[in-house]
Amino acid sequence: MGFSDYPFFAKSDPDRDRRRFPGHREVLMYLQDFTREFGIGELVRFETEIMCVRLVDDLKWKIKSKGKDETTTTTTGHVDEIFDAVVVCNGHYTQPRIAEILRLNEWPGKQMHSHNYRVPDPFRDQAVVLIGSSTSAIDISRDIARVAKEVHVAARSFAVETSGKQPGYANMWFHPMIERVSEDGTVVFQDGSFILPDIILHCTGYKYHFPFLETNGIVAVDDNRLGPLYKHIFPPILAPWLSFVGIPWQVVTFPMFELQSKWIAGTLSNRFALPSQEKTMEDVEAFYSSLEASGVSKRYTHNMGNSQYNNWLAAQCECPAFEEWRIGMYNANNKNRRARPESFRDEWEDHHLVLQAYDDFIKYTSHQVSGQCVSH
Repeated sequence: MGFSDYPFFAKSDPDRDRRRFPGHREVLMYLQDFTREFGIGELVRFETEIMCVRLVDDLKWKIKSKGKDETTTTTTGHVDEIFDAVVVCNGHYTQPRIAEILRLNEWPGKQMHSHNYRVPDPFRDQAVVLIGSSTSAIDISRDIARVAKEVHVAARSFAVETSGKQPGYANMWFHPMIERVSEDGTVVFQDGSFILPDIILHCTGYKYHFPFLETNGIVAVDDNRLGPLYKHIFPPILAPWLSFVGIPWQVVTFPMFELQSKWIAGTLSNRFALPSQEKTMEDVEAFYSSLEASGVSKRYTHNMGNSQYNNWLAAQCECPAFEEWRIGMYNANNKNRRARPESFRDEWEDHHLVLQAYDDFIKYTSHQVSGQCVSH
């Protein structure tokens, strides 16, 4: 998941996390190392909140922000500045998306989102309903099953014939989606079955949320589709003066961020040329039509799930496509996760791909990388 010119490999420092699937702290430390290596910190205003980004005359952007005084740590007043271009990189993993269920607000039990999940202990001896079937739901359900009284996982993707008690667990059941809830605490599933849980845990993803951005309605969020965006980055009418990094999901994040950023930077510096506004809008409309024809709902507009998008971006940036070892490692991990759902983070059989990765890493670092290291 590292950047191409700064490999993410396990450090020999005993204070660092050497696991192949490191924790949040190690990812943060990697980003801090990257920042120091390239002097990026000097270009960043830390502890600064963007209050408003407003489109003004002549395609300029007025930005209102507030920060902290470096000597007193007190909040300073608002600052207004004018910029030629804005790149929005605020991420989309902070505003929880809650399942739409009939009378959910009237349900008397406790509700929470996976965004706030940390450890399984609060679920001890509780009956829990998890909503969702993606990575967070899978990981959390297995985690809390060790301590919970009952774990019931409900999702649209679960057919009635796959419902029921799950092999390998004494306390886990799969259900079709929740149909409704009641004031007496009952949760009713679409197959008519029902339970009386203590907690509903929403593992339902996040909303795109840009409360600071004012584009006169040119860019908007509709059922979690941010658009219109050309290739998930440029609004045709405002390109290249407004762009977004990191909108697609189910992706290898850091490499995609890098390629998107290179394409944006190259476009703003006139090294790369975008198609005309008419052509980019036609492309967006054709993409939306293809999703509709395939029965894909709006909320899955930015669900990528493969390397084709990154390879397309690489071509626009005149960069090499994804390395074969990286694609192989991604595929091998998906296969391993299905075969070893409980231990895939600690057991794998793609050591040859790790060696290929480190052969590549040597090209980008002046420090000799030990063959004992693990690729993240």
